[in-house]
Amino acid sequence: MFPVLLKIGPLSIFTYGFFIAVGFLVGIYIAAKEARRLGENPEMIMDLCFYLLIAAIIGSRLFYVATNPKMFLDDPVEILKIWNGGLVFYGGFIAAFITGIIYLKAKNIPLWKTADIMAPSVALAHFFGRIGCFFAGCCYGKYCDLPWAVTFNNPDSLAPQGLPLHPTQLYSAFNNLTIFLVLFLLRKRKHYDGQLFWIYVLMYGITRSFIEIFRADFRGEFYYGIFSVSQVVGGVMAVVSLIMLFILRKRALVS
Repeated sequence: MFPVLLKIGPLSIFTYGFFIAVGFLVGIYIAAKEARRLGENPEMIMDLCFYLLIAAIIGSRLFYVATNPKMFLDDPVEILKIWNGGLVFYGGFIAAFITGIIYLKAKNIPLWKTADIMAPSVALAHFFGRIGCFFAGCCYGKYCDLPWAVTFNNPDSLAPQGLPLHPTQLYSAFNNLTIFLVLFLLRKRKHYDGQLFWIYVLMYGITRSFIEIFRADFRGEFYYGIFSVSQVVGGVMAVVSLIMLFILRKRALVS
């Protein structure tokens, strides 16, 4: 589509990076507003978001490099060029989750209550990120002849050109927007802290595994020639989320 949003002399503003930035800012706004509603310090949320962003970018890039090492052996500098795509969500999610636990424990801030505050914002920020993927052409889909197939013709696009493809980026964007709306509607109806966060992990794990079926970009080796890395991680995370929902619910009933 349009990998470069704007060029000003030698300066290029990449559409991918622009939408990631928009998603981050919108996510912070929603999270801070939710924190204020629940009587938590919105400035704490903003500080946390900064650390989570750094961890997510580093984690998502390292995960991508780890699953595609041959792409960077000849030119390691390419590792730094994240504007060309190549950020794996689960790598960023795991890195951000670990960073969040460390930060919240150090500040003596409730973990699961804060995770619930952040969950809708993560889904919404991810929605904008997937729109950025669409414009960059990364995370592209398989060939198809469906009425809604998209064809990439921009020479700077990361997707194969001139072929009708599944718009998997838009599938993912719609999926994340749907998850955000579900979490946003449930936020005033939850029964215990951590419920929203683990519902998010469950929903995303299942739906992401399904969308993976239609993707054609290289995402590392497949397990047994069938399951992608993200499908395996998504399946594991879905199981973990069910276990955590059971444990947290049981704790809430006992207390």
